[in-house]
Amino acid sequence: MFKGSFPALITPFTDTYEVDADRFQKFVDWQINQGSDGLVPVGTTGESPTLSHEEHGRVVELCVEAADGRVPVIAGAGSNNTAEAVTLIQHAQQVGADGALVVTPYYNKPNQEGLFQHFRAVHDASDLPILIYNIPGRSVVDMSVETMTRLFELPRIVGVKDATGDLDRCASQRAAMGPEFVQLSGEDATAVGFNAMGGVGCISVTANVAPKLCADMQAACAAGDYKTALALHDKLLPLHRAMFMEPSPAPAKYAASLLGICSDAVRLPILPASESTRSIIASAIYHAGLGPSGL
Repeated sequence: MFKGSFPALITPFTDTYEVDADRFQKFVDWQINQGSDGLVPVGTTGESPTLSHEEHGRVVELCVEAADGRVPVIAGAGSNNTAEAVTLIQHAQQVGADGALVVTPYYNKPNQEGLFQHFRAVHDASDLPILIYNIPGRSVVDMSVETMTRLFELPRIVGVKDATGDLDRCASQRAAMGPEFVQLSGEDATAVGFNAMGGVGCISVTANVAPKLCADMQAACAAGDYKTALALHDKLLPLHRAMFMEPSPAPAKYAASLLGICSDAVRLPILPASESTRSIIASAIYHAGLGPSGL
């Protein structure tokens, strides 16, 4: 179920910084029509840290409703508070999500046994398949291959969004858990290499604005056509880099504004992209050959 290109969806805001429900649902529909294989609402790119709990739940509901069963929806359901993560995954199940993305707890720095117990508690609280989100650059903690292997013994821990940037990690996880363990890249710039090492897709920031190119690149990898995949990667690389020149999702939202997807409004403490970054983003969009979305 979970393979290919999954955009880590931005959350459009109105001019008064409220969630723009209508524009978000149109955006979801556009993503599906452009070929995205699935959707990931309310991850970090969706500004989950600055959404209220009510808003978080509402965005998941809006995504599930707009997707209408056409592609799987993996709802962000992570927290550094295990009880809160349980609440989030239970809500995601209640509103019809197909899976949950659960980040390793950030800031409080649990040890490996703490990570295991956290994920087991979240696993036991719902019937949804769970992708572990391992991103030590943000969460500080890094889940070991050994801990991940223990968790994979639980029936609904199905894979990982790996944002370590370490391609050897992908190979090591495949060696430990086998090809049935779903490995999705969490880093656009190394997604082709990640697939070559055993990955089956990417939860992508760039796919917010280049969904067709990202989906085509993933399809080429799945077909073993790495020549085509690399050609598409070359078109996308400046955009991949531009997406993280400043704190995310400010660059992605500015790129989206250029394509008519939504405004570039972000909530503090994130600031809109600076003028110098905006020119680089515009150049990257031109390099990728992207045009107006029509939204």
